Amino acid sequence: MLRYLPFLLVLALWIYAFIDCLNTPESQVRGLPKVIWVIIILLFGEVLVGPVAWLVAGKQRRPVTGDGSTPSQWHRNHRTKFVAPDDNPEFLASLKSENGGNNGNNKDEALLKDWEADLRRREEELRRTEGKKDETNGPDDPQPPAKG
Repeated sequence: MLRYLPFLLVLALWIYAFIDCLNTPESQVRGLPKVIWVIIILLFGEVLVGPVAWLVAGKQRRPVTGDGSTPSQWHRNHRTKFVAPDDNPEFLASLKSENGGNNGNNKDEALLKDWEADLRRREEELRRTEGKKDETNGPDDPQPPAKG
């Protein structure tokens, strides 16, 4: 098993450098175009020249912060606090913009009034047509047809 360890370490470094190169934005690549770095990593990966060159010279590393804190320390001190949706002004503003602000309520009310007016008109027409049928039939209690 120990005789395979160097091969596995080289393979792991090769894969790490390749994936790191692919995931690095073009703006953070130094020296050569990103495509050339990928080719160098793939061609010279077995002898570690390509992956080591990429890790040393190919990618811009973030500068150390002036206060000496690591990113994890910074995140511990600057946590994002959860805010419920009804307390979040950005979320409430997005709801207003989806509904069109106050105009959204006015639109809904206007649509409801139109539907109510249409319903009243239809009910009135229905009453008129029923009234005409009653006048043509005569009395309110029509007699059943004779059997026979």
